[in-house]
Amino acid sequence: MTTAPSSTAARERDETVAERSAYESVIHRLSKASVDKHWEPYRDIPWDDPEFLIDQADPRWEMPEVDKLGAHPWYQSRSPEVRAKIGLWRVATAMKIGLQFENLLKRGLLNYAYRLPNGSPEFRYVYHETIEEGHHGMMFQEFVNRTKLPVRGMPGPLSAIAQVAPWIPLISTELFFVFVLGGEDPIDHVQRKVLKDGQTHHPLEETIMRIHIAEEARHISFARHYLRNRVPRMPRHRKLMLGIISPIILGIMARIMLAPPGPMIKRFKIPANVVREVYLNNPAASQEICDSVGKTRDLCGEIGLINPLTRRIWKVMGIWAPPATRASS
Repeated sequence: MTTAPSSTAARERDETVAERSAYESVIHRLSKASVDKHWEPYRDIPWDDPEFLIDQADPRWEMPEVDKLGAHPWYQSRSPEVRAKIGLWRVATAMKIGLQFENLLKRGLLNYAYRLPNGSPEFRYVYHETIEEGHHGMMFQEFVNRTKLPVRGMPGPLSAIAQVAPWIPLISTELFFVFVLGGEDPIDHVQRKVLKDGQTHHPLEETIMRIHIAEEARHISFARHYLRNRVPRMPRHRKLMLGIISPIILGIMARIMLAPPGPMIKRFKIPANVVREVYLNNPAASQEICDSVGKTRDLCGEIGLINPLTRRIWKVMGIWAPPATRASS
C-alpha cells in the first residue's frame, strides 16, 4: 500500500489554496489602493486655471519625439502654429480613442461582474475600476471639448466592429483581459515615454497623463494577475486557442492605439509619401509598436501562451521579441 498519490493530491490542493490566497491578497490590495488614492476629473483638475487653458497655437503642443512625424522635414517645415495644431489634434484623437476603448472596457467589466458569485473579491475591484474608467472618460472628453477640434476617434467601421468587445467575457474572460491589456499597455507605454522625454508639455496634458498612468497601473496589474491565476489552469485546447488569438488581438490593438489619425492626415494634407516614410516603412515606428506590447508579451511567455506555433503568429503580426521570462518556448 502506498500513500504517494494521496500525498501528491494533498500537496497540489495546498499549492492551489496558497496560490488562490496570494491572488486574493493582491485583489484586496488593489481595491484598497483605489480607495486610498484616486482622482476625480472635476475636483482634481483645475480646468479653468489660466495655465490650463488650451490655445491651439501653443508651442507646447508640438509633437514629441515619441511620434516619428515630429522629426520629419515635412513637419518641421510647417509654421509653428500648424505644428502646434497638428500635435494638439494627435493628442485629442488619442484621448478620444482612449475614452472609446474605455467605454467598451467598462461594459465588458460589468458583463464579467454580473456573473460573479457572492463573496467574490473580484466584484469589488471591478467596480472600483469601472468607476475610475468612467472618470477617465470624462476627463478625456472634457479635454477634447476644450480643444474645439472636430476629432472623431475610431473610424466608423472599426467602431462598429468594436461593439463585440463587451461581450467577450461571456465567451472567455481570459481573452477579454488580453483585450484589456492590448488597449491599455500601448497607451501606458507611450505616455510614460512622453513624460520622460525631457520636453516641456502643456500642464493640462501632463496632469491628465499622470492621473491616467497612476490609475491604469492598478488596472493593468489586475489584468495580469487575473491571467496568471487563470491561464495555467485552462484546458489545453482552450489555452492553445488563447495563445493563437492573443498576438492577433495585441497586434491589431497596438496599431489602433498608435496609428496616425486619418482625419488629421486629410485635414493637414500630409503627403502620402510622408505617411509611408514615418509610419509604414519606418523600422523605428515598427519597433515602437513591438515595444508597446513588450510587457504583455513577457506575460504571455510566463503563463505558457508562447510555443513554436504561436511564436510564428507574433512574428507575422510584427510584435515578436524574445520574452524576458518564459514558462515555455
